[in-house]
Amino acid sequence: MSNAYDVIVIGSGPGGYIAAIRAAQLGLKTAIVEREHLAGICSNWGCIPTKALLRSAEIFHYAQHPGDYGVKIEGTVTPDLKAIVARSRGIASRMNGGVGFLMKKNKVDIIWGEAKITKPGEIVVSKTSKAIQQPQAPLPKNVLPEGTYKAKHIVIATGARPRALPGIEPDGKLIWTYFEAMKPEEMPKSLLVMGSGAIGIEFASFYRTLGVDVTVVEVMKTVMPVEDAEISALAKKQFEKQGMKIHLEAKVVKVEKGANSVTAHVEMKDGKVEKITADRMISAVGVQANIENIGLEALGVKTDRGFIAIDGYGKTNVPGIYAIGDVAGPPMLAHKAEHEAVICIEKIAGLPNVHPMDKAKIPGCTYCHPQVASVGLTEAKAKEQGRDIRVGRFPFVANGKAIALGEDQGLVKTIFDKKTGELLGAHLVGAEVTELIQGFVIAMNLETTEEELMHTIFPHPTISETLKESVLDAYGRALNA
Repeated sequence: MSNAYDVIVIGSGPGGYIAAIRAAQLGLKTAIVEREHLAGICSNWGCIPTKALLRSAEIFHYAQHPGDYGVKIEGTVTPDLKAIVARSRGIASRMNGGVGFLMKKNKVDIIWGEAKITKPGEIVVSKTSKAIQQPQAPLPKNVLPEGTYKAKHIVIATGARPRALPGIEPDGKLIWTYFEAMKPEEMPKSLLVMGSGAIGIEFASFYRTLGVDVTVVEVMKTVMPVEDAEISALAKKQFEKQGMKIHLEAKVVKVEKGANSVTAHVEMKDGKVEKITADRMISAVGVQANIENIGLEALGVKTDRGFIAIDGYGKTNVPGIYAIGDVAGPPMLAHKAEHEAVICIEKIAGLPNVHPMDKAKIPGCTYCHPQVASVGLTEAKAKEQGRDIRVGRFPFVANGKAIALGEDQGLVKTIFDKKTGELLGAHLVGAEVTELIQGFVIAMNLETTEEELMHTIFPHPTISETLKESVLDAYGRALNA
């Protein structure tokens, strides 16, 4: 078999494997290089297995409150940590094997090892220093050995890894990253979470639901700082109602490790330092791109603040070399990587009418309890831009389906340009809002106006009716509140 390809993709995460599939669909001879696990962090240690954990926590939550739904459960309901973790890891293995199947189906060769770009159009793959993470589906048969491979186009999709703060580096025992937090050997009685972004708050929600005493420390003024402040405040209220302790405008300045606990010195908003002791601590202070040891410096590939610099189509400053996904910069989202992959490959293939990504229309989802989802400008950002806006709000407490489900704590908030009726942003907190947000994403992509949304018929009874009511409220026309 020839070692020459049209496209070689380095990394098989959401961006990488989608790039490989799209390239193969377009008739390009394609290979993908992976050093650790097919499907990347998302399917093995991120998006998918965390949702499995959160689903188990959700079921436990409902089982604890059967009387709310007219149901009796005899005996004590307890979480089986070993079974919860095993279910999550089994789902990760299934996703892993699914990507292997897709590579075979689309005739994409897999090269197992660590890739280094030696010059434009050429990579050298050496034996991986990474242990294959378990559970790992059996490797497909179309796996090629280490060696030198050539390609007209090389797409870097190497993703990112947890960022560590100096002096507070995770050790895998007392201070965890999401790797350890996803497969604890025993349930801690108390947990300190440093950082309240999506990763931090999802794990805080998971562990709190299972009965752990959880404290969250966040350096910014709000939890989930990228979200609309009003939505963040409502989410924080619900978190605290569940028993979470949340310290905002606070930072961990020092950590002391005990035999089986960790004590964090936390500088509070007023400047005073408080000591917080917990069995375990999760460091969730962001991620950093995997740009090292792939030959970027020698080739002169430009980077910007730790990410590979690209144009709107994934091109770097070096012809024939591209980058997509987390390694190419924020937002660090799997769906952004997938869409970026398609754009990059279709541009390589010379398809007409390929449009660069509009990052303003990328939705964000956090799967805590309650869920949070958003797209577009926050109210504060819209005002910063000098926009004259209309803001609509509709609470779940006025929605029949939410009440029937016992999930009446939530809010849909919409932001419109007062002059044009353009939907500038949508922000949701409550049950299943990560599924609802796509309605607004579609509306924004179709440049739908408030008038068109008002004339759209939403099914009843559904939580989705809150979307329309929020639009109506922005124009003083809400019908059910």
